[in-house]
Amino acid sequence: MDLSIVIPAYEESEKIVHDVREAAEFLAGNHLTGQIIVVDDGSTDDTAAVAKNALSDPHEGVSLEVIRYPEHKGKGYAVRTGIASATGDFVMFADSGSCVPYEEVLHGLKMIKDDECDIAHASRRVDGCRVDYSQAFHRRICSNLFRSCILWLMGIPSDLTDTQCGFKIYRGTIARRLYREAVTDGSAFDIEIILRARRAGYRIKEFPVRWTCDPDSRLSVVKSVWYIPRELWQMKMALRHEHRNRSDTAPATYR
Repeated sequence: MDLSIVIPAYEESEKIVHDVREAAEFLAGNHLTGQIIVVDDGSTDDTAAVAKNALSDPHEGVSLEVIRYPEHKGKGYAVRTGIASATGDFVMFADSGSCVPYEEVLHGLKMIKDDECDIAHASRRVDGCRVDYSQAFHRRICSNLFRSCILWLMGIPSDLTDTQCGFKIYRGTIARRLYREAVTDGSAFDIEIILRARRAGYRIKEFPVRWTCDPDSRLSVVKSVWYIPRELWQMKMALRHEHRNRSDTAPATYR
């Protein structure tokens, strides 16, 4: 299978049909075999039921799987759950709302296939990107503060300009390994995956995309101010603890 597309969804019954159909049309239109995995993160609406019926006209070589669990866990948990079921040679996740057209996947896939990188991140901040409808001013301020925080606190390299863009592509084996090891359930999970990827020596490269802001975002700025710093700190401590444990159990070498 060529590509697995994971779409995390929470209370997205109004958007999910368009998301699934656009993903299916992209795969079929580019002669890619693939699977679309919608993960309903404990929605109280009928997101899962709507998603299951989204492909009234199935495309050859394209399968649809809908995973639902009753309790709202967080975007990181949803993406991790979806990638655990992904079997594609390449794996990606895309936010619900089609902020980035699926045709942009071709750019990232080419970079990986040409061995320019192992992981391709969409970016709204690099040369060549096109932002059709920008975020509200207060969200841009919070985004800049978050970027400053992760550069200082987490050691994220400055050449990664847009860690939170919800459109990332991986070699399949790498995605399954990184997300199997990950522990962050909330929206800061991207940072943990980047840190794990860099520690493992995987190459990450950004590519410019056309992007349109979804004004109906499920990310609450007010709530994020409280829980994201806590997530980042817990993540840093977990990674440090893993590193110490590996160092303690490594075989001694003698000269």
